[in-house]
Amino acid sequence: MEFRIDSAALTDAVAWAARVLPARSPMPVLGGLLLEATGDGLCVSGLDHEASARIEVEAETVVAGRVLVLGRRLLDICKVLPRGRVGLAVEGARLSVASGDARFGLSLLPLEDHPAPPPLPEVLGLVDGDAFAAAVGQVAVAAGRDDSLPVLTGVRLSLDGTVMTLAATDRYRYAVRTLEWRPGAEAVDADVVVPARRLTEIARSLAGAGPARLALDSGSLGFESGGTRTTTRLLDGRLPRHDKLFALGEHALAVTGRAPLVEAVKRVAVVAEGDSPVRLAFSAEGLHLRAGYEDDVASQRLPASLTGADSVAVAFNPGYLLDALTALESPEVHFHLLGPGQRALLTDGPDPVHRHLLMSVKPPV
Repeated sequence: MEFRIDSAALTDAVAWAARVLPARSPMPVLGGLLLEATGDGLCVSGLDHEASARIEVEAETVVAGRVLVLGRRLLDICKVLPRGRVGLAVEGARLSVASGDARFGLSLLPLEDHPAPPPLPEVLGLVDGDAFAAAVGQVAVAAGRDDSLPVLTGVRLSLDGTVMTLAATDRYRYAVRTLEWRPGAEAVDADVVVPARRLTEIARSLAGAGPARLALDSGSLGFESGGTRTTTRLLDGRLPRHDKLFALGEHALAVTGRAPLVEAVKRVAVVAEGDSPVRLAFSAEGLHLRAGYEDDVASQRLPASLTGADSVAVAFNPGYLLDALTALESPEVHFHLLGPGQRALLTDGPDPVHRHLLMSVKPPV
């Protein structure tokens, strides 16, 4: 095998495929990237037990062929290559990489031991890459990090007609985002849970890529856009339903500027030790933020409106509150409040596409 390619194109392709490789694996071949040179260009692919990635880029093929090399080592080499044309060729039991006066040699891994890449599931329709990337970023912050509860480390992806719903929860917060997509058939109905970390990686790679084909079956989710293709396995189980949690009944509504509130929370939280909460007191006079105890305290006042009550005081973990506020994109944030120590719903407006539920704690005195 021998081919020539621009160094920047090679680096981008190797980096894109290498992101699915396991950090550590008892099987060295799973740390390998498969390079396939054909008359159509170069294909770089990698996989582990959970995900796969494949990308096709332009290259000048001199001799067609395929090799398997350590992916992260190849990526390290690509990062330090001089800019310009790169030549890669098989020389005996190694792959040589040459650019300018720089030359590298990489040992080849046994091709016969490398698992076959999984096929792309059935394509169900199209979703805009930018919109999908933004939506995943907004809900994934609420996904759990505890691997002993694997289903809570995932993002629920449900399809109902032309509406896609993404949701995530770690039991202390619950984020839900809806967006439009274009199903290929009239009736598409699906409800699955996808690992949040993998879905976030995939979504970021789709940003700026235009429409992406969404593919799904009983065991995996896949996306295809341009010359890229990626799949990830699904998680077993279902997330708790959010319908009843989000139905607050009679409640107070407070509205304030989102960006000023983000800055104010960051400011007063510097005196909050550990997970001590930030207090938000809404009244006819506006919003009063306060954090800290005894002599180490901080406070700030902001304009806000309140309807449905004369005053309401709630308190939140500052990290959770900032995650929710920064995930919202609207100029104003709407707080739907039941009272201290109860759940509170943050939305991006009166007709929200993004909702974030937080459990409030008893405000500090």
